[in-house]
Amino acid sequence: MKLLLPLICILALQASAQSGRDIVIGKRDTLFSHILNEKRGILIHLPHDGNNPFTSVRYPVVYLLDGDAHFPSVEGLIQQLTEVNGNTAFPEMIIVGIPNTDRQRDLTPTHVKTSIFGDSNSVRTSGGGENFTAFIEKELIPHIDSLYPTAPYRIMIGHSLGGLMVINTLIHHPQLFNSYIAIDPSMWWDDRKLLKEAEVALAHEKFTGKTLYMGVANTMPDGMDTAKVRKDTTNNTLHIRSILRLAAAIKKNKSNGLRFRYRYYPDDSHGTVPLITEYDGLRFMFDFYSFRGFDRLVNKDIPADSAIVLFKTRFRALSENMGYTILPPEDMVNSLGYYFLQSNQPAKSFAFFKMNTENYPKSGNTFDSLGDYYSSAGDREKAIEAYAKCLTLWDNPDTRKKLEEQKAKNH
Repeated sequence: MKLLLPLICILALQASAQSGRDIVIGKRDTLFSHILNEKRGILIHLPHDGNNPFTSVRYPVVYLLDGDAHFPSVEGLIQQLTEVNGNTAFPEMIIVGIPNTDRQRDLTPTHVKTSIFGDSNSVRTSGGGENFTAFIEKELIPHIDSLYPTAPYRIMIGHSLGGLMVINTLIHHPQLFNSYIAIDPSMWWDDRKLLKEAEVALAHEKFTGKTLYMGVANTMPDGMDTAKVRKDTTNNTLHIRSILRLAAAIKKNKSNGLRFRYRYYPDDSHGTVPLITEYDGLRFMFDFYSFRGFDRLVNKDIPADSAIVLFKTRFRALSENMGYTILPPEDMVNSLGYYFLQSNQPAKSFAFFKMNTENYPKSGNTFDSLGDYYSSAGDREKAIEAYAKCLTLWDNPDTRKKLEEQKAKNH
């Protein structure tokens, strides 16, 4: 279908606004966990094309702890930077939010009898983190992979005790995820047991191909800074001291292959730091993703074959970074094809429309667009062939009308 776009909007998602419709950011799903012996609710966000059976696009998956609290903000963040105003800061992603049933049980890797706050009742069920990890690995991930178009790239995000579980997963189950975002993690838990285990693992094990971003909130008393707090010994600063100690251990062991960055947010508290950490973490994780070669691509002095090579090279590099094949998005290529057609670059227009039919052979829309190219070029036979092919895949009234018009011109 024809998309009339100025150059600045080539990458913008084509979305229709319909008044009176609910705004839906996700859906609810459930599964019974035999490991946890309970029914678990989950929240699912799919990209705009995630339910399209005619596309072969697959998406990285974000597994979000404390899903009931963070799902709306993370969905909005990812949607903004992958679909709005032509943004391609990182790939569109499936989001799996995991709401809590027993937070103290699931998000703590070891059992404690009392917390540093002296409260024994709140930690009574603590220490179920390994079972929760087994639920994610053996039940939740296979469930998601069986129902949705997932790519073999997974991200884990967690805040506070969820951040503790992110670090526990990286250290003890690194094969489960490619990238991790730990938001102000509770590394003080259980007399800093996981912190001590992490220091040993970081020094002796390899984490090649893994990425970790960690956000640190300002939880210090007034008058302290990150230099002074390292020398403090009170429980008031145990939380931030433990995180800074973990960051120091990671930086000390750069040869283990872990790609790491952390940032201290002096103006954010433990409660406000999640959103900015998620934003910075995803930008760091996908700092290779944005395409900055469009000025060259649309230059009229660049021939069609060179433009195609430039475009394919960009997605080949993305595929190497992500570890699986990433095809140029159908909408993006379609928009480029029409841009070239409207700017009197027919060879480029044909090359991009043709590439789209090869990448998405089950999409009727790609053949409709190729038919528009042939129609503009005056090649009625090819236009008829392309429109007819579209209709075998997609019974679209506009395409049928264009097909009949081309047939009528032949008589």
